[in-house]
Amino acid sequence: VQLQASGGGLVQPGGSLRLFCTASGFTLDYYAVGWFRQAPGKEREWVSCTSRGDFSTYYADSVEGRFTVSRDVAKNTVYLQMDSLESDDTAIYYCMADRTFCTIMRTRSYHTWGQGTQVTVSS
Repeated sequence: VQLQASGGGLVQPGGSLRLFCTASGFTLDYYAVGWFRQAPGKEREWVSCTSRGDFSTYYADSVEGRFTVSRDVAKNTVYLQMDSLESDDTAIYYCMADRTFCTIMRTRSYHTWGQGTQVTVSS
């Protein structure tokens, strides 16, 4: 069972990136999938989530209107489309799957994380 985030890179302010969360060994359909990020010197924070079942989406205020989370069921992948990127978005991004609600994932403490992906927004 493995969950991996990828797709990060270096982008200029105002640019876009698309992150991928891929699962192996289990089906993401039955899980809420959350995106989290950790900037240098800061605690990890919740960014976005897509719920299990109806695939509803949720966003932190700081990314609302700029980020979009979505799923490709056939590819067992969750995406995070990030537009209008700002320097404050610079962080390592992680994804997490949980058989719970997005509202719970938002504040739950997780101790085991998969590989994250570095996003750097800089001119």
